[in-house]
Amino acid sequence: MPYVGILGGTFDPIHFGHLAAAEGALHLTGLDQVLFMPNRQPPHKAGRPVTPAEHRAAMVRLAIADNPRFAFSSLELERAGPSYTLLTVQAMLEQHPGWRLAFLAGMDSLVEITTWYQFQTLLGLIDMIIFTRPGYSAADRDAALGRLGPDLSARIRLLEIPGVAVAGTDLRRRAADGYPLRYLVPDAVETYIREHGLYRNYANAKDV
Repeated sequence: MPYVGILGGTFDPIHFGHLAAAEGALHLTGLDQVLFMPNRQPPHKAGRPVTPAEHRAAMVRLAIADNPRFAFSSLELERAGPSYTLLTVQAMLEQHPGWRLAFLAGMDSLVEITTWYQFQTLLGLIDMIIFTRPGYSAADRDAALGRLGPDLSARIRLLEIPGVAVAGTDLRRRAADGYPLRYLVPDAVETYIREHGLYRNYANAKDV
């Protein structure tokens, strides 16, 4: 049974933090593959400006092209409406009934997991691999797991991965200021951002 991780997000832009997290998960958890899945309409970012999906998808494809264990999924981009993780997972399992799935996310997602759409049903279907992030304490982690209870928290695996502290908000601001993104994003992604004039008029937004 293939064990496949889903790394979802706006990827606005994709950066080395995303790639390091995915590679670390492959090494530490037994995953066979990580699917990078840009979302079309993130439910928790309603009303905030997001770069058009075609640009975000193109940057993801460029970033993962040289890793045979990374793959691209357009599932959420092709589906209208908010990108609820449960609906994504159900659709993926319907397409690939022989797969075992894990959802990869940051500590911020664990802290907010009880606000997710039908989170109990979701955690009954998949594992969740959570990456630690600066700014979250052991108390935050324990409180989040405590709210889930022992059965659901058993589906959570915590990983400490080096190099995941890059934030999309900071990169967009730097790009708007003309700051070089080399060594923060893959070279091909930096070139794409520059050639398409992305983030020139960036306004403040929450981290992605």
